Formats: sequence, C-alpha cells, structure tokens
Amino acid sequence: MMDVDDHAEELASALGVDKAEVKDDLENLLSYSVPVDEAKQSIRRKHGGGGGNDAAPTTKDIDDVTTGDGNVTVTVRVLSVGRRSIRYQGDEQTIREGEFADETGRISYTAWEDFGFQPGDSITVGNAGVREWDGEPELNIGQSSTVAIETTPVEVPYEVGGDTGLVDLRAGDRGRNVEVEVIESEERVIDGRNGDTTIRSGVVADESGRLPFTDWAARPELREESEHRFEEVYVREFRGVPQVNLSEYTTVTPLGRSVDVDDDATRLPIGEAVGAGGLFDVEVVGNVLEVRDGSGLIERCPDCGRVLQNGQCRAHGDVDGEDDMRVKAIVDDGTGTVTAMLGRDLTELVYDGTMAEAMTAARDAMDKKVVADEIRERIVGREYRVRGNLSVDDYGANLEATEFERTGDDPAGLAADRLREVRQ
Repeated sequence: MMDVDDHAEELASALGVDKAEVKDDLENLLSYSVPVDEAKQSIRRKHGGGGGNDAAPTTKDIDDVTTGDGNVTVTVRVLSVGRRSIRYQGDEQTIREGEFADETGRISYTAWEDFGFQPGDSITVGNAGVREWDGEPELNIGQSSTVAIETTPVEVPYEVGGDTGLVDLRAGDRGRNVEVEVIESEERVIDGRNGDTTIRSGVVADESGRLPFTDWAARPELREESEHRFEEVYVREFRGVPQVNLSEYTTVTPLGRSVDVDDDATRLPIGEAVGAGGLFDVEVVGNVLEVRDGSGLIERCPDCGRVLQNGQCRAHGDVDGEDDMRVKAIVDDGTGTVTAMLGRDLTELVYDGTMAEAMTAARDAMDKKVVADEIRERIVGREYRVRGNLSVDDYGANLEATEFERTGDDPAGLAADRLREVRQ
C-alpha cells in the first residue's frame, strides 16, 4: 500500500506543483481522518487539477472489492443508513454510514454528502473510493462519486433495515437499531472535543445480552428500568468490548412494553469466547491452572491507577503508591485459556480476609508474597465459574471478573477427566 510520501510524489508530478507543499496538505487532511482518496481529490481541486481520480473506476461485485482497489463502481442494496457528526478541517460535518450488499457479500460505507438513499433502496454507486478500515475494505462516497437509483431490486441474502440484537453488535457497526431496557444509567461531565461535555452512560440489555452505552446527547429519559427503541446507533470498542453509542441523530422512542432481560450472563466455552474478540458480561467455567506474578498485595499510581514496579509508575515515575489487592488467575476449560482479573473485593473473598489483614500477615512474615502464596493454595487446581467482561488483544485474553465462584464439582475427578482427554 502506498504511503504518504508516495501519494505526495504522484500528486505533485500530476499537478506540476511542489511536492513538499502537497505533502503538508495531504498530512493535514489525513490527520483529520479524511480518507486518502478524498484528501487527494481535495488537493487536486485546490491546485486546479479537478476532482478526477488516478484511474477509471472498475465495476465490481462486493466480494471482489479489496483494499488494493483505488476506485470502483458497485450496484448494491442499501442495508442500513446512520448519521454521525464529525470534526472535519475544524468544522462539524454530518456523514452517512452503514452497509451495502449484493448477492456476493456486504461492505461498510461512508458517504460524505447526503445522496438521499434509504435502507432498502437498490442503487449504483459510481467512482467510490476504497480504503482499509479495521483490516477490511470500506467504500467512501464523496463529491466525485455518483449515485443512481436502480428500478430492478438487487436481491441479497441479508436483512434490510439495521434491526439487531445486542449479542450480534460488533465494533464498527453503524446505522443499527436496537430495542432495550436501560439497566444502569448515570449522567456525568467529561472533557470532550468542545470542552466540558455532559453525557449519559450505563448498561442496556435485551433478550440476547447486555452492553455498555454512551448517549452523547445526555437524554434524561434514559433512566434505569426504562425501555426504548434506539434507531441509528453506532458501535465503538470500549475497554475491549462493543459499546452502543447514541448521537444527536439517534431516534429514541419509548417501547411501551417490557424487554425480557435475562439476569444470567451468556455461558460460553473459553475458546469460543476468546474467538469472538471481546464480550460484555460473559461467563466461563474452568480450572485455575496458575496464579500469576503480580497477584496479592500491590501498589497503584495515585494519578493513573497503573500497578507500580519497584515504586515506579511507567507514566509518572517515582510516586507514593496506593495499596490495593488483585488476582491474575489463568483459567482453562480444555478449549482455551483466559486470565481472570479479580479486583480488591473479589480478592478479599478469595483470600478470606480483608486487605488490612493481608497487610498485617505480610508485615509479620516480612514478605508480601505470603498473601499471593495463600491465594494460590486456595484456588489453584480447583474449578471456578467466572463472570465478567472479556477483552482480547495482542497480549492475550483478560476477563475482568464481576463474579468468581467455586463450583461444586470434585477437582480430583475433573483432573482425572482432563488427563483422560489429553491421552485420547
């Protein structure tokens, strides 16, 4: 894939202008998350080169569109349309985004103007740019693109409209509609892009599961135990799990009916849960194989909460640490492993004592490790039910535990079963 320097060289040569000036303009536009094709077209217009592209667009099926394509023409069915406000070159701009599909597949899109299409429309999009988004191709529809309504419907094997259960939402989804009950809700002030910003956040649930939400319009009607239909939400990743986001364009309508919310978390094999890439409120059951170093009594930075190493915070240097407790336990169920992260409350339950009692034991032994050793003795080799929020990154899978409970199964029998499985 071409880098900024290559794009600048190409543009400067085609326009007959100084490469350094073109590169500065290009880097400025890209810093505002403007797609590279849109940025190049803007620079062409600035220098009187028109809005043309590098090559004539190729007509393609969705499944054949790749991140290596420059510009394409596609005939598709509009699956969903959502709106969102972004900051573009210092100004607020409304974009449309969602999914298109044909019989071969579906693809995300961003439209930088309102072309008037709605979910269910069959359209031909000409001269759409292609960029990479989260490793996948995405269509970008701008000033140089065309949109024409097709009289013959495009048949697709996908549902039109964007109605989705919470369990099926993934980071990057746009233009989705959900029907939920608000389980938790609070209003707070954050440091937003325009200074202090009031938002409302919490947890929503439906028949399929639960997810965190943020309402950037801070609607007061989103109180706890209220039921609503949200139309035009988008999904971002928050601490490794999908988060439902409501913008000023999201329509919120009272449902007038109750939502059948299950108080139990979805139980999954660890391998399947980790394969999903991040889940909110999931439950696994497995044997504790190991309590990792960094468990027991720890100290945290008072500024950022990071765990100190030898009295040092990697962000704030030498600080006076604040005492805390935690457990990092490796849990295995035969399908995969996950690190269960227990905070102070659950750690005190596992230790069967308060943090003050643990600190007294450490002082008496003149060694903090006695607390972690005691925890190891209590939980390693035993089976536990762990509930919490799962995040997966390049360093592994972590389950931030909200519940950590010993099962009633016999650990010796489980170990024998596991050994038989390995020998088969």
